Amino acid sequence: MERLRVEFTTEPFDLDEAPAHAVVAREVIQAAELDAVDVGPFGNTAEGGADQVLAAVDALLRRALEAGATRVSLQVNVIGAGGAGGEGGR
Repeated sequence: MERLRVEFTTEPFDLDEAPAHAVVAREVIQAAELDAVDVGPFGNTAEGGADQVLAAVDALLRRALEAGATRVSLQVNVIGAGGAGGEGGR
């Protein structure tokens, strides 16, 4: 099974307080069965098996848009095969 990395942001931005769509998106990613989750004010990253990442992206898109996001930017990269030490760049 391939491993994937997803990087995403939601908009509109609010530098004073995290908007509801950003909070929801982070909650979805943090609750998913992913590893190497890193959330921040200007971008979020998570890695995991292909099925887990794709399921999380589906939930992320649906819930963030429902919570008021007007744009979700994301990038998904194949980072290697599953299993111990499966790190390869493509």
